[in-house]
Amino acid sequence: MIEKFKTYFLMTALTLFFIFVGKLIAGKVGMIIAFLAALGMNFYAYYYSDKHILSHYHAIPVTPQEAPELYEIVQNLTRKANLPMPKLYIIPDPVPNAFATGRDYEHAAVAVTEGILELLNKEELEGVIAHELSHIKHYDMLIGTIAATIAGAISLLANFGFLFGGRDDEEGHNPIIELILMIVAPLAATIIQMAISRSREFEADRGAAIITGHPEWLQSALAKLDNYASKAVLHDAEPASAHLFIVNPFKALQGGFSSLFSTHPSTQERIERLEMLKKEL
Repeated sequence: MIEKFKTYFLMTALTLFFIFVGKLIAGKVGMIIAFLAALGMNFYAYYYSDKHILSHYHAIPVTPQEAPELYEIVQNLTRKANLPMPKLYIIPDPVPNAFATGRDYEHAAVAVTEGILELLNKEELEGVIAHELSHIKHYDMLIGTIAATIAGAISLLANFGFLFGGRDDEEGHNPIIELILMIVAPLAATIIQMAISRSREFEADRGAAIITGHPEWLQSALAKLDNYASKAVLHDAEPASAHLFIVNPFKALQGGFSSLFSTHPSTQERIERLEMLKKEL
């Protein structure tokens, strides 16, 4: 119940921020447009974002007969995490990665690529699956999708306000302010999205370590995945869903300053934090 409350509170805060930006850009009209757009986006993200993402990556649902070892791992971990069994999908991609999606416990799904099943041993795969189950337990999939959707919408709203007219209230039209907002508003939204994504990755790592009781399993998996991600980009990867994956699918294309806007904290820092958890556990 607490996790649901925290998730809905953050969704509401992001929606209000979106409406506030709409007012700054185009006055009352902008605020109304932003409010209506937010309602539509939140409705779609809540009910259909998981289907869209799974379809985008060509994820194939699998049965216990088709993937017995994967099913056994997930069943054991869901019992430890006190979660219902999520739907399982395999993405036909040689680049190793994984993500969780869905709006709640009863509508959750875990998707893994063919590459991760080939790269990791059983213990490492358990660490990865536990990480994804931790995301499910804390409703991270939903809030991450909402944050990404609103961040993208703010960029569109800012550009729309600058190109097609500004404020309609007593302060009048100020192109200089609108130009600043066109730059600052999307940047602020992106920073909020990155902060949410990074903090929840750390929490999911911690949750995985607690579920398995073996932080070293996830440490080893992250090292392997990060090394592979530095050389290859996941097919069909898109920025809007990059935050869902356990490692950044665009890592091979990033470097230097651009890494500051990554949806994921550095793998080295994640491994170091897991090392500290060993003493606690």
